[in-house]
Amino acid sequence: MLGVDLRVAKIVWTVFLAVLALFIVYSVRSTLLVVVFAVFFSYLLYPLVELVEYYKPRRFPRTVSIALVFLVVILVAGVVGTLFGNRITDEAVRLSQQLPILLNPTNISQRIPLPSFLEPQRIKILAFVTEQLQSGTGQALPFAQRLGLAVMHAATNLIYLILIPVLSFLLISEAPTLRADILSSLGRTSGSLWGAITEDLDVLLAKYVRALVILSIATFTAYSVVFSALGVPYALLLGGVAGLLEVIPFVGPLVAVGTVLTVSSFSGYEHLLWLSGFIFSYRIFQDYVLSPYLMSEGVEVSPLLVIIGLLAGDELGGVAGIFLSVPVLATLKIVFVRVKASRHTTQREKPIVA
Repeated sequence: MLGVDLRVAKIVWTVFLAVLALFIVYSVRSTLLVVVFAVFFSYLLYPLVELVEYYKPRRFPRTVSIALVFLVVILVAGVVGTLFGNRITDEAVRLSQQLPILLNPTNISQRIPLPSFLEPQRIKILAFVTEQLQSGTGQALPFAQRLGLAVMHAATNLIYLILIPVLSFLLISEAPTLRADILSSLGRTSGSLWGAITEDLDVLLAKYVRALVILSIATFTAYSVVFSALGVPYALLLGGVAGLLEVIPFVGPLVAVGTVLTVSSFSGYEHLLWLSGFIFSYRIFQDYVLSPYLMSEGVEVSPLLVIIGLLAGDELGGVAGIFLSVPVLATLKIVFVRVKASRHTTQREKPIVA
């Protein structure tokens, strides 16, 4: 006689629901990505809203404080873009026009400065560089084409630049009410667990987003000022690239350093040793002083998991997947730790039956 094992049926049903949820998330990933960036933007502006709320007259509603913060941020972004955008654009155009000359293997030998003890090996080094350039051309062109298509795709979706601030405005306005409603719907027993998880995630996202912004601004400022003082070609452009890449954990700073040294050496910059010394010193300060201080709470993931998460994020979502890999891993860790602690607490509280 055929029978149905209810335990196996529940497991199968749970797995089916989990797979279905993952499929739905993957299908609407573009929309979810906009929501995620809106959440990040909300965490970035929330302290400013609270500051305005503290000093504003009581008769003004909270909506006025939020609108004032958004207006000031938009104005500041416009001023900064006007001050630096034109120069960065000019440097980018100039670099793109000079790239064929800079990458010409026949002229690299004269442009790349070498220490005196390496001068006898200049021919061998030139042969190696030429081989690498020739072998990498087939990979570089498709990558440049994909990057160009991605930029064009983003340019055709400028509506996201409007949606993200609008969603952030609504999230800041309604987040306290939404959080209270969700926790109350979970009930008293599970509400304490999910309440603790929510508080941990709040600390995680707040620290992570604000730290990334501060690190990016610090990198852009330090690189641009020092590069300009040292006479590095395309100083503001290279500083801007380094600042943008700072938001990509682990890989971004390495790519920025490689880009700066490569462009500087191919442009014939003569003080690579001083430039390398500054970059090394700054990375020590950034990675071991400033970054740990800013991310002192919440973002605590082992380097091994970070690398695995970066690789998986690149496969699943490209640049966006890499950007979100660390907070996703930290979120999973928070949920795992809180659920495990809750189970231990429940087991200790169970009465012992004689």
